[in-house]
Amino acid sequence: MTVEQLKNIKIRKAAKQDLSQLLPIMLNYVIDFTDEKMLIHSLNEIYNDSTKGLQFVAEKDNEIIGFATLYFTYNNLEVKKIAVLHDLFVIPQYRKEKVEQILFETCLKFIRENDFLYMVWETAQSNGNAQKIYK
Repeated sequence: MTVEQLKNIKIRKAAKQDLSQLLPIMLNYVIDFTDEKMLIHSLNEIYNDSTKGLQFVAEKDNEIIGFATLYFTYNNLEVKKIAVLHDLFVIPQYRKEKVEQILFETCLKFIRENDFLYMVWETAQSNGNAQKIYK
């Protein structure tokens, strides 16, 4: 499945002006893990400095329905950049449209086109939906 096959869904890089739409979705996703001020700080770091990371968003009818966040670091043995896919989340009612798969594939395409060594993504063993994407 490609982006073209997703009806009315657009995947693009997130920008600072997306924060007002993204924040409620992200706070719902990370409810037990962080506070709003720290989340805003972290996002502003990647919006202001593209060497630290980036975020992709999925939109439908100009509404953000999902996101994937990559943070960048280095593998010292290979002296190459690596990406950590820290978060990938799609609002539940849109998951049947395979938006999470397209976000994942967008991240992979980005690292391949930008000479990253690899991308790492870890998920809970109980998260069967996320693990299906790996396959």
